[in-house]
Amino acid sequence: MKQQIITDGAPLAEAILSQAILANGFVFVAGQIHNTVEGKVIEGSVSEKLAQIMQNISAILGAAQSSLNSVVSATIYVTDMAQMAELNAEYPKYFKSSLPARAAICVKELPLGATIEISVVAVV
Repeated sequence: MKQQIITDGAPLAEAILSQAILANGFVFVAGQIHNTVEGKVIEGSVSEKLAQIMQNISAILGAAQSSLNSVVSATIYVTDMAQMAELNAEYPKYFKSSLPARAAICVKELPLGATIEISVVAVV
């Protein structure tokens, strides 16, 4: 059985997407970019963008009765690998327990002109 997760604490997904799906004890969070609940894309440093992304992910996980500390896997998409040094310095600060398994992928572009997108899988 699967359940759609929806929260107004993070940007709402387009009609063809879900913010997250809860299935078999796992929460699959759709890719989150650095935009606010109001839909404004945050500009600035990698650290500022990452903070917004993690705030979005945290809100979605919370709606599913999970948290960042329950994340087991993360996929990070960037439009420029030069962002990875700052991202790698800041990313671990969001996890109090062991870091999740992670992949980083460089892509040509991301939705709404974002430069970073992160999707995660967490346990409930």
